[in-house]
Amino acid sequence: MQHGDIVVILDFGSQVTQLIARRIREAGVYSEIHPCNADFEAVKALRPKALVLSGGPSSVMDQDAPPFDPRFLTLGVPILGICYGMQLLAHHLGGSVVSSTDREYGRAEFHGEPSCPLFEGIKDKERFTVWMSHGDKVQALPEGFSVMGSTPSVEFAAMGNPSAGIYALQFHPEVAHTENGALIISNFLFKVAGLKPGWSMSSFVDSTVNDLREKIGGDKVVLGLSGGIDSTVAAVLLNRAIGKQLYCIFVDNGLLRLNEREEVIGYLEEHFDLNVKCVDAADLFLNRLAGVTEPEQKRKIIGHTFIEIFDKEAKAIHGVKYLGQGTLYPDVIESVSFRGPSAIIKSHHNVGGLPEKMNLSLVEPLRELFKDEVRKAAYELGLPEALIWRHPFPGPGLAIRVIGEITRERLDILRQADKIVQNELIASDWYRKVWQGFAVLLPLKTVGVMGDGRTYEHVIALRIVDSLDAMTADWSRVPTEILARMSNRIINEVKGVNRVVLDISSKPPSTIEWE
Repeated sequence: MQHGDIVVILDFGSQVTQLIARRIREAGVYSEIHPCNADFEAVKALRPKALVLSGGPSSVMDQDAPPFDPRFLTLGVPILGICYGMQLLAHHLGGSVVSSTDREYGRAEFHGEPSCPLFEGIKDKERFTVWMSHGDKVQALPEGFSVMGSTPSVEFAAMGNPSAGIYALQFHPEVAHTENGALIISNFLFKVAGLKPGWSMSSFVDSTVNDLREKIGGDKVVLGLSGGIDSTVAAVLLNRAIGKQLYCIFVDNGLLRLNEREEVIGYLEEHFDLNVKCVDAADLFLNRLAGVTEPEQKRKIIGHTFIEIFDKEAKAIHGVKYLGQGTLYPDVIESVSFRGPSAIIKSHHNVGGLPEKMNLSLVEPLRELFKDEVRKAAYELGLPEALIWRHPFPGPGLAIRVIGEITRERLDILRQADKIVQNELIASDWYRKVWQGFAVLLPLKTVGVMGDGRTYEHVIALRIVDSLDAMTADWSRVPTEILARMSNRIINEVKGVNRVVLDISSKPPSTIEWE
């Protein structure tokens, strides 16, 4: 797929490498992340117009430092080194790097060289706040390089060789804490590298539809539609490309939110003429989950049952050759990390695990997109905001929000409580301010007083968090009057609940979901 100019980012293990790619794309230039041990010839074949070396937790002086092919420095394209990337450039180009006696983590005052093109357009180039995170520092610059900035504790906080088009920063311009960070990245792209913006959701949608149409031809595609934004956008893209050759399968596992099947599937069928088969499998799922309380066992039962049903339904469609999935770019990146795949925190993050015996070729129209870009694509495709901004929902559904045993009664209680949480967030204009907000049914009962009598009933926990990508999260500071309305409504309107509590833990160490 052609996206115009491309910037390749070599990842050395930084936790914020994805932010670099997102900032570059936000500037209108397509970027891809490749592991630092990526094959040189394969990257060269992409004909990148610029190269970015990311940060990372290692020291360039360590024996087990991340591998790096110095031929990347001979590509003849502009290079930007960030943090570890700066130290790597100094190390390989003849400078020197030492362990810093004063490690620097957090905000620092940066003094930039006014003539440096990276800082063009910054009102006060000689004093702005940047975000540092390093233990090593450059002690001597390579030949041909000049100091481009400093902080009170780091003499060489930025360096550059204008004739070679190579610049490096000890700080992280990609994080929000760095003032002017987006402008610095933009200056590298357009002032230093001379790139042209050519990446937009409009161009992505058009080129993807054409590519899908060409690749699939007259064949059939089957796709598991969950109602989430990823599978929905993937389905609408495929539908635009191949129409009725796409067969969507929606499995109602009895663990959905209140009215979810009707709201999502009904809209897609009516407005996009999507070819959807709804399979009502609630009884099968709930029967298999009866008496099960261990979270991982719940997930496995749900996953295996879904695969069993999906496999059966897919085989009933004659001549299917492709399996459509809503795989996103972060999933692709994590699967090729030079340190190996990221640790599995939960087993329900992706559908995955579909049986190899299906012998279907994968079609993943969203594999180049970040989550925020998927929403932009949804706007381009004409999806309504109510679907675009639906909060993330876990694959196992309410099974992991009903803590303990799953029964129809407990699911009904949670559905009603959760709907109140959603409605109050929407009514107060907080729904789009938070990443995710939902109710959790706890496996305990507490004493209460309702009317003139004592009660012994269920407890609902509210989980409302802020996040950018679900990798980290903090509890949302929702106004207390909104929380009070949620609590009052749940206790008054949901039969069987007499107490509501608020979860104020962050991720890490806690996860967003309770199970």
